[in-house]
Amino acid sequence: MDVFTLQNPHLRMRVTPQGAALLALETAYNRAILRPWQNNASFHPGESSLFPMLPLANRVAHNRFPLRRSQVDLPGPPGDPDGFLHGNGWLRQWEVRDADEQAITLQLRATEACGFDYQAEITYALEKNRFNAQIAITHVGATPMLYGAGFHPFFAKTPQTQLQFSAGGYWPEDPQHLPLEWSSNIPAALDFMVPSFPGAKWINNGYSGWSGIARLFNNENETLLRSNTPWLMLYQTPQSEFICLEPQTHPVNAHNQPGQPGLRLLMAGETLILTLQIEAL
Repeated sequence: MDVFTLQNPHLRMRVTPQGAALLALETAYNRAILRPWQNNASFHPGESSLFPMLPLANRVAHNRFPLRRSQVDLPGPPGDPDGFLHGNGWLRQWEVRDADEQAITLQLRATEACGFDYQAEITYALEKNRFNAQIAITHVGATPMLYGAGFHPFFAKTPQTQLQFSAGGYWPEDPQHLPLEWSSNIPAALDFMVPSFPGAKWINNGYSGWSGIARLFNNENETLLRSNTPWLMLYQTPQSEFICLEPQTHPVNAHNQPGQPGLRLLMAGETLILTLQIEAL
């Protein structure tokens, strides 16, 4: 597996073209901002520090959705709850288009029989104490297709970690990890309007009306997350030493929600862009 190490006086990151994944993001004095990959004998992007989600984010109920007057059947067994989970970009080998000491651009050409036909480009760059990331997906096919994207970072977490972000509401999850009915009444255990401990419990919920800013506090250190989308997914397990704050261009299962919120129907040559910044304070 090829690995590129990029750094400046403030930050250091490792990137692999396998899944366009980060293997580490840390400060120059070795504080892990994202959990580092553990250098196992085999690599899967789900073990990384961050991977991209495209041409959709998260799950789609029954692995299918309506589009105009037809139905799109996503790759994978019909009804498989993990069918096209997070799309296909994180499972592909990307090509390096450009790289220097502080930035790298990766590109991917991908097609699926269901209608996805796209050129994607991801740039990861260091700018002083800030990590910048951008996904750009351009539809290539003659038939329009519905697109979305997201970033899936695994932030390093300790028992002392506190989280803060504002949101207008959230989706409880069902046993298949799909959203139930949206609610503006966020329970105390999932409300991070003021800095709060996420604790050692299962969290797998989407939020809407997110301000685009989230903060993580670890003792005297602070990490700031920004993104240009009002949807945020929050995920951790009771045992995990990470917490995922995943900016997405659309809520989970938007493909089967009224109006398909946040998703973009792209014509040939049209592009969807998602950005993310992580700042070490």
